[in-house]
Amino acid sequence: MQVDKVAYKPVGLALGMGAGMVAGALFRQVWKRLGHEDEAPAAGDENRRWGEILVAAALQGAVFSTVRAAVERGGATAAKRLTGKWPG
Repeated sequence: MQVDKVAYKPVGLALGMGAGMVAGALFRQVWKRLGHEDEAPAAGDENRRWGEILVAAALQGAVFSTVRAAVERGGATAAKRLTGKWPG
């Protein structure tokens, strides 16, 4: 494994954790604005309908994937600007 890839690992992990926190906050705001409660339904909540649970899960997945991709791409771009090499 190359030294640049090893050196970028902790940065990538920190960015991933930050992305998860941002994505969670963003999803909660989107869910509230759609006119639902503060919390999305859990899959095991027997008082919720299938449709509501599946919509919440799909929306959450889309938000997390989009934020994660944006953060990973931004981190890699910044690393290339600093080092001249793509970290992946």
